[in-house]
Amino acid sequence: MYINDSNIKLPTDPNTIVWKYLDLSKFVDLLLYQKLFMSRSDKFEDQYEGTFSEPTFEEIRKLSIDNPDFLDYYKTHRENVVISSWHINEYESFAMWHIFTQKSEGLAIQSTLGRLQNALSPEVIYEQHIGEVNYIDYKKEYIPFENDFFPFLFKRKSFQYEREIRIIADVTSHQMKIDNGLKIDIDINQLIEKIYIHPKSENWYKNLVIELVKRLGFDFEIEKSDLESDILI
Repeated sequence: MYINDSNIKLPTDPNTIVWKYLDLSKFVDLLLYQKLFMSRSDKFEDQYEGTFSEPTFEEIRKLSIDNPDFLDYYKTHRENVVISSWHINEYESFAMWHIFTQKSEGLAIQSTLGRLQNALSPEVIYEQHIGEVNYIDYKKEYIPFENDFFPFLFKRKSFQYEREIRIIADVTSHQMKIDNGLKIDIDINQLIEKIYIHPKSENWYKNLVIELVKRLGFDFEIEKSDLESDILI
């Protein structure tokens, strides 16, 4: 279930459009099991995930001189935090298609912030928070640490093209070992507002996705991306 936290930055408009770009196999897995995969935070490509900027680390290091467990907690906490990443944008992103989909066989789920929040209601074991990522200079700017989620809601400025919003959960209290991540229950019909097919895909691929969605019992609006539509001249 979604837990609102006024300390976590979020767009004020629940109709803010968000996207998830993924390949066909992950899309089928999502529909078939109606569960959303959340990746362990330290498994992301960015090695700085869940870490601190230099000014914050210096403060934590000083605090941990007499309490080494304080620093060890932050080192191991990354293994217990799971994340589902989404992209904030009013329109499709040419860059996101190239980064997160392979060849021409990818899809994009269009949703909204409000839909994300409502879609989390079926999950009763793990609590989820949703936050917008802040992009900062890790050499100069400070990351607050009074909230355990803050280290996972800041990234280096090099990643600001991602315009990321995150569904995030901490499973520390469940005392469980996570490998690459875990799946949470999700309301698929709330989650998905529209599906876009890769702009470079062939018509057979679009028809395949339409038939697949239909056979799995869903009736989502599906259309091909127009990023590769014919020019007017």
